[in-house]
Amino acid sequence: MVNRESGILLHLTSLPSKYGIGDLGKHAYEFIDFLQEGSQRLWQILPLNPTGFKDSPYQSFSTFAGNPLLICPEELKRWGLLTESDLEVMPEFPEDHVDYGKVINFKNKLLRIAYENFVKAKTHPLVEPYEAFVHNNKVWLDDYALFMAVKFHFIKERSLPGNTKDYARFARLNKKYLTEEQLADYYYGAVWQSWPEDISKRKASAMTKWRAALAEEIAYYQFLQFIFVKQFTNLKTYANENGVKIIGDIPIFVALDSSDCWANTPLFMLDKHGNPTDVAGVPPDYFSEDGQLWGNPLYEWSEMKRTGYTWWLARIQKVLEFCDVVRIDHFRGFEAYWQIPYGETTAKNGKWIPGPGGELFEVIKKELGDLPIIAEDLGIITPGVEALRDELGLPGMKVIQFGFDAGHHNKNLPQNFETSQSVVYTGTHDNDTTIGWYEQTSAEVQDQFRRYLNVSGEDVAWDMIRLAFLSVAKMAIVPMQDVLRQTKLSRMNTPGTSNGNWQYRIKDEDLKPEIAQQLNYLSLLSDRNIDQEEDTNEALIDDGKTSVG
Repeated sequence: MVNRESGILLHLTSLPSKYGIGDLGKHAYEFIDFLQEGSQRLWQILPLNPTGFKDSPYQSFSTFAGNPLLICPEELKRWGLLTESDLEVMPEFPEDHVDYGKVINFKNKLLRIAYENFVKAKTHPLVEPYEAFVHNNKVWLDDYALFMAVKFHFIKERSLPGNTKDYARFARLNKKYLTEEQLADYYYGAVWQSWPEDISKRKASAMTKWRAALAEEIAYYQFLQFIFVKQFTNLKTYANENGVKIIGDIPIFVALDSSDCWANTPLFMLDKHGNPTDVAGVPPDYFSEDGQLWGNPLYEWSEMKRTGYTWWLARIQKVLEFCDVVRIDHFRGFEAYWQIPYGETTAKNGKWIPGPGGELFEVIKKELGDLPIIAEDLGIITPGVEALRDELGLPGMKVIQFGFDAGHHNKNLPQNFETSQSVVYTGTHDNDTTIGWYEQTSAEVQDQFRRYLNVSGEDVAWDMIRLAFLSVAKMAIVPMQDVLRQTKLSRMNTPGTSNGNWQYRIKDEDLKPEIAQQLNYLSLLSDRNIDQEEDTNEALIDDGKTSVG
């Protein structure tokens, strides 16, 4: 019998914390306790990497590194790297969303203090583990730490009055592709293509020079990664000990302004200046009539193949250090990807190009074995994509919000799920909340929803959760916004937009015992509570105290 499981989608940044952003501290442990009390065995998060453009976890400075903003200051204090006085004065952070500007400034100050105290305490018990970590992770950490050190060196240098000597050169090379505003953002944000040519092209003499000049900064970024890994490893251990598995996320593409791209230019479609020749996105779809212009550089798959896909193997291995299951975003891009000429302002003028197909996954299986992978197969899905997914034996995704506007044969309606191996969602981080969706959809779709579920429409979020849990899907995952019956104001991300996303947070008082009890009830009802005896009839008797809608 296939074990049926359920869980909640909530990114770490969305947790409560007095430091303005969710982190790896006590509230993350309390959320695991909440999951355990509600018989939820899955915690799905978004990518853990350092965020870049517009604070998106899908535009990161590194696919291997962790986000330092997730480091918990309280843990640093417990380890003797911060004092109570360091934490006494802080900005007034909003409770219900992340103000990234305030958070970045405040946390960076704390992290600097923690590093300085670490350096001073030469006999600190973390010194030896830190040195071992730096040695064992050289393959990605050296490039990442140097990338960050050089990047912020030039950000600081270019912020000085009148220091624009290289701007004209950069603008001349890029004005064909970028607006005036983008040129300034790229230059003063010190994307690596704007660096002096010797270091942007990684000439040996420049690499030696900058490693020496910025040795202290490089050590600082290595320290942050060590602390992140230590804190996350402790959290994952606690989750697993309490029967909770963490589902991680790998974006199919990486950011142009990343150490991955800078350190591995032959693996990407770049010209001699480091600019993309073509970029990633998707054509017009459910989310956007202009399509989505992501702007990520595309892979040179022939070079990936020539090198035995070693970069991808390392990437998969790294994320599985932190997660028990991994969702690969935009799986359809392995069958065919949407190639858009660099400089286009929308995603309309692209074309489908064949991807590596099953070959990459065959190498992954050969080198790493059978892995717990979820294929994100949403959007424009062709028979070829479905065939690849099924050939590889990967579970795909069903989103019930998509199920009510294309007749009774819609593949997102539970009676049409092709296999019990599917992973069903009420919605994802890219969808509106279920209440937001219902309030903004057409009267015809609302009517179809009510008829299908035989409900009044007064509690659509939990009606949808019940439908997901009772479906045949092996895994049922629900965004926390739906569990809390929240409106469109709590949406995490709106695809095709760049402002106001990734800011959602829950509050301390949201994790109520009665909500955990309701989740537990639904888990019992739908046979998703794997710790219970088979005969659970008595537990399912509704005594009036347990309500799910």
